[in-house]
Amino acid sequence: MASRLERFRERKDALFADSDQSPLDPEQQARFKRLDYFPENPALDLTLNLDRTNAGSELTVDTSDGQKRAYRRVGTITFPVGDEQVTMTLLAQPGHSRLFLPFIDGTSGTETYEGGRYLEPHERPDGRIQVDFNYAYNPYCAYGEGWSCPLPPDENHTTVRIEAGEKNFTLD
Repeated sequence: MASRLERFRERKDALFADSDQSPLDPEQQARFKRLDYFPENPALDLTLNLDRTNAGSELTVDTSDGQKRAYRRVGTITFPVGDEQVTMTLLAQPGHSRLFLPFIDGTSGTETYEGGRYLEPHERPDGRIQVDFNYAYNPYCAYGEGWSCPLPPDENHTTVRIEAGEKNFTLD
């Protein structure tokens, strides 16, 4: 029986292959088979405390097409990756509560998209944050031109390898 993550990945592949909402152009869709992922990594499915020390401060983020987008810091999370501790900042758009974690890690530019990956952590009823890097995904800019994608801020850059989630996009 497929895991929840495997079912999610299957649905995403189907969307990319057949949907009008796919970031792929028709030629790419015709050749598309599936996205490439790291194997599921349970060690990177984390329930974390949120440090709200910097919560509410504004952050202007550059985008891939030279624009700027306003975000507010929600707080920071610190988590283990192997033997190292990594701290990153969770963001939200002003007026919205959905959490956003754009990041660049030690796999960026080699196994994963050079512009970083994204994740939408969830706040749990107990106030802690559910962060599952197995769901980390490429921004639409990884698939072609014409998209405006927020670039991960410097505070979300790490040299630590986060070996979970989506890898580089290629058409076989």
